[in-house]
Amino acid sequence: MNDPAHGDLAATAEEVFGWTELRDEQLVAMRHLLDGRDVLVVMPTGAGKSAIYQVPAILLDGPTVVVSPLIALQHDQVAGLRASEAPPAAAVNSAQSAETNEQAWEAFARDETEYLFLAPEQLANPETVERLRERKPSLFVVDEAHCVSSWGHDFRPDYLRLRHVVTSLDHPPVLALTATASGPVRDDIAEHLGLRDPAVLVAGFDRPNLHLTVRQGTDEDDRRRSVLDWVTSHPGPGLLYAATRKDTERYAADLVERGVRAGAFHAGMKAADRRRVQDGFMNGDLDVVAATSAFGMGIDKPDVRFVVHAATPGSLDAYYQEIGRAGRDGDPAEIVLFHRPEDQGLHRFLTGRRLDEDCVREVAAAVREAPTTVADLARRVDCSRRKVTGLVNLLESAGVLRTSLNGVRYVHDAPPPDEALAAAQAQAERQTKRERSRVEVMHGYTGTRGCRRRFLLGYFGERLDEPCGHCDTCDDGLPPEEGRDSEFPPNSPVRHEQWGRGTVVQHEDDKLMVLFDEVGYKTLSLEAIRGTSLLTAVSS
Repeated sequence: MNDPAHGDLAATAEEVFGWTELRDEQLVAMRHLLDGRDVLVVMPTGAGKSAIYQVPAILLDGPTVVVSPLIALQHDQVAGLRASEAPPAAAVNSAQSAETNEQAWEAFARDETEYLFLAPEQLANPETVERLRERKPSLFVVDEAHCVSSWGHDFRPDYLRLRHVVTSLDHPPVLALTATASGPVRDDIAEHLGLRDPAVLVAGFDRPNLHLTVRQGTDEDDRRRSVLDWVTSHPGPGLLYAATRKDTERYAADLVERGVRAGAFHAGMKAADRRRVQDGFMNGDLDVVAATSAFGMGIDKPDVRFVVHAATPGSLDAYYQEIGRAGRDGDPAEIVLFHRPEDQGLHRFLTGRRLDEDCVREVAAAVREAPTTVADLARRVDCSRRKVTGLVNLLESAGVLRTSLNGVRYVHDAPPPDEALAAAQAQAERQTKRERSRVEVMHGYTGTRGCRRRFLLGYFGERLDEPCGHCDTCDDGLPPEEGRDSEFPPNSPVRHEQWGRGTVVQHEDDKLMVLFDEVGYKTLSLEAIRGTSLLTAVSS
């Protein structure tokens, strides 16, 4: 750490923010940004991702634009910056009055704002992009960057437009931040944001203070009783994730009846009620929040002692992010998943969404008639803007449409709208297979006989050579391991007779997890493939 730039960064961090120490990975990422390089950072929640842009922003000549998907998260970031000695920060979003937003833009235009927070949807407005161009941002930050990936667990169609915005701003250094991204998600982020030779920094996924447990339920009533008994008997603060809004309310009410200070949280509640529950949890008035996945992004409460799932999430990506909200103070925390095999069937059903064929035809026909914008398309066809944005992305990935900052156009040699529907259907089917394969991986985690931590870390490309000794399967005693097959090491390319090209993700005892380009994740028996041509290693 003798680089003068590291000294400048460390000094700025201490003088402005009061941080006396920066992690090596933070410093390395900051240094790349000062050098003008794009950076993708995957770092556990609570590990200081925001610092990676907050500090170098002060040393760079020009404002920093931060794209953040949640208004509450924007407000928290702005409040945190204003509480420090940092330069002024502001947000422009739909929760504020037009007058407040315009005042923020005017301060930005006068060079009085260093950090500007925007939602991705706002960058679909050409006027917004032009206002940014006039100030020439020196840093463009994409927070929760997994939202750009169709492999990610929280895909946001508007994130796919960001690469055009970056190009229109003459491609300032781009920092993509996320707390959870497996290999394919990281690749998607780099591709869809148009990152140029990015420095990819992945901090350790292992959280050894989290004890991992899966409990199997026989029926729904049995599971419900088990969840309530467990939560009631363990001291908080804690989070209880449920599958539906109705479930959060029922669990919260049942816990209150048992004497637990609990509240429900979901996206269907009024904003004031959500804020009341969140504030109550943060300040200690509530011990447990029963929530859907809508709760937690941007919540930094270090002493969460447990995270319980009353139903199995749809992917390990989502699960890892949610359990990462426990034990940020480094003290022990319990992670418990109450699983039933029926959960897998529910997620397979949810990933089988029907493609709106009429809307696909309308969108394709409208764009073929004349180049247009997503906003104009949403006004012209009988579909919501969000759906139109998603269908434009689908048709673009199918090679029918092309998008740019100025709008959407039809590819000159693409088939007509009726035939384009078939291409969109094929692409949608590929995406469905990928999504369902992630459900299968999550199911594999719940049923593994091996070390759960090793399974979880292996999914994210991190190898754990020995069992962790701090999960329920390790507690019960692991079965004897078969030797790790050296022919198919992690991250090596392979080809399957039926599923085509893929990449080895991890070994688990007698199994091999492979991510195939077309069909997603598959778990293969090593015994079945040894000595056959079913799966072969290929040169990269």
